[in-house]
Amino acid sequence: MNYPRIALKRGKENVLRRGHPWLFSGAVASVEGNPEPGDVVTAFSHEGTPLALGFFNSLTDIVFRTLTGDPSAVIDTKFWAGRIRAALELRRRVVPSNTDACRLINAEGDQMPGLIVDRYGSSLVISIDTAGMEKRRSLMIEILQGALSPSCIYERSDSRARRREGLPPRIGRAWGEGCPNRVEIVENGLRFEVDLKAGQKTGFFLDQRSNRELLGALCRGAVVLNCFSYTGAFSVYCIHGGAARTVSVETSAAANEIAGRNLALNGISLPDHPIVQADVFAYLRETRECFDLVILDPPPFAKAAKDVAGAVRGYREINLQAVKHLRDGGILATFSCSNPIDGALFEKTVLDALKDAGRTAQLLAVLGPGPDHPVNLAHPEGRYLKGLLLCLASR
Repeated sequence: MNYPRIALKRGKENVLRRGHPWLFSGAVASVEGNPEPGDVVTAFSHEGTPLALGFFNSLTDIVFRTLTGDPSAVIDTKFWAGRIRAALELRRRVVPSNTDACRLINAEGDQMPGLIVDRYGSSLVISIDTAGMEKRRSLMIEILQGALSPSCIYERSDSRARRREGLPPRIGRAWGEGCPNRVEIVENGLRFEVDLKAGQKTGFFLDQRSNRELLGALCRGAVVLNCFSYTGAFSVYCIHGGAARTVSVETSAAANEIAGRNLALNGISLPDHPIVQADVFAYLRETRECFDLVILDPPPFAKAAKDVAGAVRGYREINLQAVKHLRDGGILATFSCSNPIDGALFEKTVLDALKDAGRTAQLLAVLGPGPDHPVNLAHPEGRYLKGLLLCLASR
């Protein structure tokens, strides 16, 4: 195919040769062929060597998103069907058989920039964030329909990334006669209600499945505080793992209502496992209870680089308050899903919180999303979820 061309400035080809999937506008020396936002172009080195094919969009800082390192490839229906088939095959290998909810396509992690597809039972939820995928929306839906035979496909394309691509938001039914507001899913044999249309992300924090399983195995007989508990999934796992008591703290009344139903779906009564509607920062400052395990899984404190300083202060404070309520030998599972906060900065921030508390901790594990959320190894920007599993040392 004779795709339009972009020529890179001298030395900028090293970005693609290292495997990073993005090029920023400052890397481009010239553009030939008048490509429109979302068109496929060939990237050439300064010397004229073809390097890769990718989506082009001159409206954004990220002007090129790699689709393949084979410049001779043809980006057609067969190409996309192959990419989707490979993504689905990976999920068949890494998702447990007693689980019917997972991420099926993870954008750059599956070499499909701008496309997120999540499965909830027989329903799919899609999110499209790039002009390139927007142009191929109907094709993606057609391939997904043929490969998976879903009962419905619901779209939640309303991210900041989409706006940066010059695209208006789109939320609503993408395919199928009826998309329910709420569905019931099974994850590692446990049952959960998911709000497809109004829930956070695409309805459920699918990326935490492996971490929920890990923590559930660590809390037999423990007293657990689940902060920013959303719909209570960590609490359900901890109770299933034998926790003597859990306290779930969440400011959203709607999320707490679903959390109560999720406990009930799994045969759990509330007296020993209260759900508290409260601001987590205020709750931690006011409660006098101590815990064996504290889980901190807050919403993103930083959505852009300008938010980083304030986010660091927030993470430091919330971890300091959590540590104050941990017994010696207690476990802290602390997370950040703020993309602008990298792993090193998050680790330093948590360490500073421990110093403020006059405590030290053993690092048990560095945590991240489950294997149904693959990330290109050369694309650190894709590693949005960072987590630390710490054991609080004795004084």
